[in-house]
Amino acid sequence: MSVKRVGILTAGGLAPCLSSAIGALIESYTEKAPEVEILCYRSGYKGLLLGDSFLVTPTVRENAKVLHQHGGSPIGNSRVKLTNVADCVKRGLVKEGQDPLHVAAEQLKTDCVDVLHTIGGDDTNTTAADLAAFLAKNDYDLTVVGLPKTIDNDVIPIKQSLGAWTAAEQGARFFENVVAEHNANPRMLIVHEVMGRNCGWLTAATANKYRERLDALKFLPETGLSRERKEVHGVYIPEMHFELQQEADRLRAILDEIDCVNIFISEGAGVDSIVQEMESRGEEVPKDAFGHFKLDAVNPGKWFGEQFAKMIGAEKVLVQKSGYYSRAARANEQDIELIARCANKAVDCALAGNSGVVGQDEERGDELRAIEFERIKGGKPFDIGSTWFGNLLREIKQPKGDVVETQHA
Repeated sequence: MSVKRVGILTAGGLAPCLSSAIGALIESYTEKAPEVEILCYRSGYKGLLLGDSFLVTPTVRENAKVLHQHGGSPIGNSRVKLTNVADCVKRGLVKEGQDPLHVAAEQLKTDCVDVLHTIGGDDTNTTAADLAAFLAKNDYDLTVVGLPKTIDNDVIPIKQSLGAWTAAEQGARFFENVVAEHNANPRMLIVHEVMGRNCGWLTAATANKYRERLDALKFLPETGLSRERKEVHGVYIPEMHFELQQEADRLRAILDEIDCVNIFISEGAGVDSIVQEMESRGEEVPKDAFGHFKLDAVNPGKWFGEQFAKMIGAEKVLVQKSGYYSRAARANEQDIELIARCANKAVDCALAGNSGVVGQDEERGDELRAIEFERIKGGKPFDIGSTWFGNLLREIKQPKGDVVETQHA
């Protein structure tokens, strides 16, 4: 198939790679196939359904490197599941009786798109898989090539998703400022809630990056400026079970000694228990288009903060969430290098007509390739047996909890 025009869309939540990934794809096409036109759909699958798009101009091609200097997604995101017909109708994206997959396919045909690049997480790329399957079943000659975006780093079987390294680094920077708030109040508990619905990788990696930043600082204990007061005292993630009372006893001893406690918690930790508690009170917990509980309504950081505060005798609790700060950041150099490699491979796959999600395939020796859509799943658990995580727990003197059995989303 001769590729004459490609489409690009970004979808789902933000990550520190979207703007850079768009730039990298434009740069790669300009280098390898400058004759190919590039069409960008505004606001993800919403723009595709509504036919809202624009062509990349020569000026944009010449200045694509500018996109590496920014976070967010200049072309916009949305959370749309093409197989959730009722939601698409309710939001006015399709009319009653229309199949969103058919509408999307017809729009791609109308726009003369030969290749569609989707940049998103597991929800975005499983939606892309639904679209690719529909296209193949109905004889649409179109290649779909995805790029794996998620700060959770939880896409099966991809080794490292785009933007996750940057998010961990930015979360560490965020907490570096927040932690000094313990100076304003005695017996203070600071809860750093980090994004990660099913996977604790980002929470663990953020804590690790933050401690690396502590390693680079000097302290003056004689004035009260000690590492112990800025240290991470607990890390709680969905994959690791811990005894609440046992941890409370440990944290209370720390609070009694240094007058403050700092903990990192994944936003997905303890969600099932919290939801059960809320529903037992007759509360209805809202869900998004993909059937996930809306975590801002569940609010695990607040829940854990309240539980621990009572048990350890904290006088004040401060819950801070670094998610929006981290996920909208520009990509760091480590991510930009990975984005460039994945974008180059994505263009090669597109020109060769190979559909899939481009990433390092953990089940194929970490080979960078277009991974078959049917193998893409969300909810990859963080390996709490990782050496670096074990070292982190040992250094902060936190007992390693038992592994919580998780299911793939």
